[in-house]
Amino acid sequence: MKRFKKLLLVCDFDTKQHMAVERAVSLTQQNGAKLTVITVVKEIPTNMSMVITAITPQEVFQLVIDDKQKRVDALVADIRKQGVEAESMVIAGTPFLEVIRQVLRGKHDLVILAAEGKSGIRKRLFGSTSMHLMRKCPCPVWVVKSAKRTKYKKIMAAVDISSDFPDVEHNSLNPLILQLASSLSQMDDSRLHVVQVWSVYGEGYMQARGNLSDESLDKIRKQNKQEYASRIDRLLASVDLKGIISCRHLPRSDDVAKTIVKLAKNKAVDLLVMGTVCRTGLPGFIIGNTAEKVLSEVNCSVLTVKPEGFVTPVTLEDS
Repeated sequence: MKRFKKLLLVCDFDTKQHMAVERAVSLTQQNGAKLTVITVVKEIPTNMSMVITAITPQEVFQLVIDDKQKRVDALVADIRKQGVEAESMVIAGTPFLEVIRQVLRGKHDLVILAAEGKSGIRKRLFGSTSMHLMRKCPCPVWVVKSAKRTKYKKIMAAVDISSDFPDVEHNSLNPLILQLASSLSQMDDSRLHVVQVWSVYGEGYMQARGNLSDESLDKIRKQNKQEYASRIDRLLASVDLKGIISCRHLPRSDDVAKTIVKLAKNKAVDLLVMGTVCRTGLPGFIIGNTAEKVLSEVNCSVLTVKPEGFVTPVTLEDS
């Protein structure tokens, strides 16, 4: 998988990050790349007041910085022992903003971090930082779920080969999703599942008001499915699947997100590779309702990619 050259590993020492570290080291080794390990310390709240006068807020902040620096340096020292070129970095600020700014400054081509595993009224695998990065970071973001095994047994690539939005940016995602998913499948000797959710436009109206027979409607469904099958076959033919056991899924549903999440769960998928693209055309607004729903419900590691030409709304000038 000779694709990534400058990886950025985001460390939060309050999160189980063993798997994320292993993935970052493995990819760095296989790509002959460079690895930067970063941790972001939140700045002192402006309204912070100290009851204990023996130590100031600034002194507390410096203690936090020093502790994080020691922990990151120790982690990088262990990584270097594995023959990986790595450096450490501690920055103060809002985590997702500083990570994206470092991506821009360092021209990183992949961000890896551990899933926060936050829980509230409804348990969610991805926390605020993960979601912000998957929405706004200009390079692929890989959020790694803690697991018992290191390698993935099953990887799912969610594509969208509909012709409703034939723009170049949208279409650029499908080959990239499959390239990444297939490369990782080869690396881990994983089974690759490719899913395309489809539906017949206006099916309910055709049946209720169009006086369409069940036989005619079924024929339309079959024609639609055949068209999607042909498109996905052409897409798969453009990707190197040598040595990969792959299977395609063409479920019919109007609820794309729910179908993807259900299929990922039923197939016990370890990693979902998907695009985060919005069809509004607004720069920086790249995550649509489908991707948002999938990310809020799925319970596996996720690698998200952006379309060509995406520009993050975060700028260095704001820092």
